[in-house]
Amino acid sequence: MHLPKAVQKLNEAFQRLPGIGPKSAARLTFYLLNVPQVFLDEFASAVTGLKKHTKTCSVCFNIDETDPCSICCDSARDQSTICIVEHPLDVVAIEKSGGFRGLYHVLGGVVNPLENIGPDQLHIYDLLPRLESATISEIILATNPTMEGEATAMYITRIIKNSQPKAGRPRAENIKITRIGRGLPTGADLQYADDLTLKRSLEGRREY
Repeated sequence: MHLPKAVQKLNEAFQRLPGIGPKSAARLTFYLLNVPQVFLDEFASAVTGLKKHTKTCSVCFNIDETDPCSICCDSARDQSTICIVEHPLDVVAIEKSGGFRGLYHVLGGVVNPLENIGPDQLHIYDLLPRLESATISEIILATNPTMEGEATAMYITRIIKNSQPKAGRPRAENIKITRIGRGLPTGADLQYADDLTLKRSLEGRREY
């Protein structure tokens, strides 16, 4: 069946999104064909403004409207604890649970040799300068309980313990390293967990 070029183009664009196959792409495309033009204009404006009106925090690498982000700038938060997560969506999930009032550090993924993702492709080493602050007393490793997440957590633990502090700065062994509790099932992603499970996972964290 011959399709108009505009339909084909949008269909192909949808297929480039993660988790969207040909059938889902076609369904979305034909759905949008039947909505009012004002909806399409608003949708297009939202997509266009996505990158223009967001910034990556230069401190924790979360996504926000400002740099540094609103969490890093909030003096009311616990400045002694940093929770390390894989993606900004994990920050959203933990914040929604209401079980954590510290700071974050977003890695941007996990170490995955099969996909050629090594530590240098992530924000792992950007964490070390933050640990030179005398206020930091605990690091919470909240990577997902997957094989890659566990390997990344172990790697971060090793580089923290092997890091050499600058003169007058606290040593890494004085920083407690904990792992998020097992309230999350193995193989699950933080962003899909319910609020209570996330809260219990944070409360039940253990030294790593």
